[in-house]
Amino acid sequence: MLKVTCSASPPRMQSVGRALEELLVAAQKQDGLTVGIYESAKLLNADPDAVVLCVLAADALDRVDDVALQIHFTLLQSFCWDSGITILRVSGVRRLRQLLTPGAVDANHRNQDELGDLHCMLVTNPQADHCRLQEVGTYCLERRRLHQWVPELVLQER
Repeated sequence: MLKVTCSASPPRMQSVGRALEELLVAAQKQDGLTVGIYESAKLLNADPDAVVLCVLAADALDRVDDVALQIHFTLLQSFCWDSGITILRVSGVRRLRQLLTPGAVDANHRNQDELGDLHCMLVTNPQADHCRLQEVGTYCLERRRLHQWVPELVLQER
């Protein structure tokens, strides 16, 4: 299910990946998930104290080819870092689409505009799934202690 770009035990990474997936789905159901770079920037400007987690999602090609996306990520990371918001970079945008737009991702339906911008997501509802939020936050803290300043996960499609 989950492959990680740093050294850590596979069962731990699977657990964190599942926790992140469950957290995002729960936050979305409880209207505690802001999706999209522009929408996220507006929320961060208006009420940064409400944000408990910033997820920056891009696949390998996005990270290399999209300069504008990298500039947005740099600015969002800086703002989140200065505001004390936990940041997690995730590869596996297709998996995120499967989770957050059920039924919309199949071989015949890949229109980015219809599915929305999943490059940045902010979790703003701490009640979304507190245990899952704590597990993801602990993982991020552990990775930072190992000098991975912006922790990364790679989500695998199912």
